Amino acid sequence: MKCKNFVVNAAGRRVPTIVNGQEMIPYMGLGKHKPSGRKYAPPVPSCLDYPSDGNKIVDSLEQALRYCGLSNGMTISTHHHLRDGDLVSNTIFDIAHNMGVRDLVWLPSASFPCNDPLIGYLEDGTINRIEGSMNGPLGKFTSYGGMKGCAVLRSHGGRVQAIQDGEVKIDIAVIAAPSADMFGNATGAEGNSACGVLGYSLVDMLYADKVIVVTDNLIPFPCMPFQIQGNYVDYVVVVDKIGIPEKIVSGTTQVTKSPDRLLLAEWTAQFCAEAGLLRDGVGVQTGAGGTSLSVGLHFHEQLKANGWKARFGFGGSTQYMVKMLEEGVMDYILDAQAFDLEAVRSVRENANHIDLSVFQSYNFHSKGNYTSLIDIVILGATEIDTRFNGNVVTHSDGLLLHGIGGWQNCLHSKCTVLPVPLFRDRIPVVVDELTTLCGPGELIDVVVTERGIAINPLRTDLLDKMRHSSLPIVRMEDLKAEVDAICGQPDKAHISDKDEDTIAIIKWVDGTVIDTVRKVLD
Repeated sequence: MKCKNFVVNAAGRRVPTIVNGQEMIPYMGLGKHKPSGRKYAPPVPSCLDYPSDGNKIVDSLEQALRYCGLSNGMTISTHHHLRDGDLVSNTIFDIAHNMGVRDLVWLPSASFPCNDPLIGYLEDGTINRIEGSMNGPLGKFTSYGGMKGCAVLRSHGGRVQAIQDGEVKIDIAVIAAPSADMFGNATGAEGNSACGVLGYSLVDMLYADKVIVVTDNLIPFPCMPFQIQGNYVDYVVVVDKIGIPEKIVSGTTQVTKSPDRLLLAEWTAQFCAEAGLLRDGVGVQTGAGGTSLSVGLHFHEQLKANGWKARFGFGGSTQYMVKMLEEGVMDYILDAQAFDLEAVRSVRENANHIDLSVFQSYNFHSKGNYTSLIDIVILGATEIDTRFNGNVVTHSDGLLLHGIGGWQNCLHSKCTVLPVPLFRDRIPVVVDELTTLCGPGELIDVVVTERGIAINPLRTDLLDKMRHSSLPIVRMEDLKAEVDAICGQPDKAHISDKDEDTIAIIKWVDGTVIDTVRKVLD
């Protein structure tokens, strides 16, 4: 069995204490688990082992992987800043397959449809498991039990925490860099494959035993300002192309045109204004989805109309956030990922568009992280139950949809608002029991639907402020009754209830196991 010794955790979910042969801690409740010991550290290197002229360039990625000692069972990490245009990640496993290497663990910061060819390597044993997001065909393959090992799903901050704490040891990190010099200094802001920032790969740079930088734009030393520091890099590989530019970022990120979603955005913005959340000096994160972008536009208009200025916007960044910065409606963009071309340009040109490490923004095992300083966070969800618990990983059919991303981490903001439709394709979003638990209801403050707005009873301050609002403030139970009247009771998903059919675990931000994902039967 991939998972053993199941217990019921503090959230009432049945979870394993041994996963892929490694001991795990069940979720203990909010604020109940604190780490002990010291941070993991990679081996001490020496300048004696590296060229005195600083030239770390080798002939090919295969040669670099061989020099790094690629062998069975190693953990290989990559980042997702190249998004669906990534041409590097799959190549690593092509090489490993041709070398006859097996049972690798892939630790991406996220995966995309371009990674679907890796299904073949999961089938033949080149890759044992993925510890990162899965969706589309890759998610479906895993959901039906195709992966030999058990997948481990973490938030962006949870990935940093796991690497820092030594739960995951990276043997080889491969960092695709749009520009780099021979020494290994690198940036995402310049080059034909520019993606803006490389914030998700900094933890890999710091903690991996071996680090390879792959670039298609070699520039003279020094590559400045660098995002990746060459002092941590073992080898540099120059290739023709690391990514497909039009698939890395799009020219535009589109605001929703759906009347229902526009209503959600309007009500969300009005709620934040009436509740006194939107104010001069506010810190916001609105995301890059169509509804979230529309909320951001409303925020922009309200701030401008009142003569207010947001102190910071938290990325991923889009053209709309850039416009706020350039029009003087926002002081800073704090960014770990650029979603469109305007955001990439802004990273390169605007000193107040700051590229961040995920250490600063999302790491729960640190001396404070930025998410608790954000006043308003706008998030989505696939399911929300009547106790405000949320799911973002699976739909009601049990299939893996996508990764957790920064969703869990952002729940620690001062106010978390979820604008979501009451149902999608006649499938309720508000449910009695979640298919998969990703975030505890104590941290989700407001749910905005087209049929009404529910405020978490724990937020008595918000309930008091909205007592006389013209907005339709309702109880979550009322929303559940309404969606039942519209959609009826959907058929239960055909998901195994057997422990041995656990195909993935969900980590909470503190490294404990909050839930499992079971095999879909048909």
